[in-house]
Amino acid sequence: QVPLVESGGGLVQPGGSLTLSCAASGSISLNTMGWYRQAPGNQRELVATITSGRTTNYADSVKGRFTITRDNAKNTVYLQMNSLKPEDTAVYYCRWGSGLWGQGTQVTVSS
Repeated sequence: QVPLVESGGGLVQPGGSLTLSCAASGSISLNTMGWYRQAPGNQRELVATITSGRTTNYADSVKGRFTITRDNAKNTVYLQMNSLKPEDTAVYYCRWGSGLWGQGTQVTVSS
């Protein structure tokens, strides 16, 4: 069983919206969960995290545009992305605590 499965990526025009989902194979209720992204030629960078107490943290580049939420009953974390820009184009990865990574989902913002 794959520990983390991301979904929801795709091609969207600038200014558009996407919602990414990350489904875990077990309980996430006690863990900080995070979304990261990696563009070609760049290092993987933090996008957003949410603690077990639902405290959130965002990269400056996405503040006010992206929202991270969690549904512990579904063992799922979401990333709502609005006002998307071409520079948001990357593979987006989910992270479970400080360890496991998902396989990634591609987000492309282009006209």
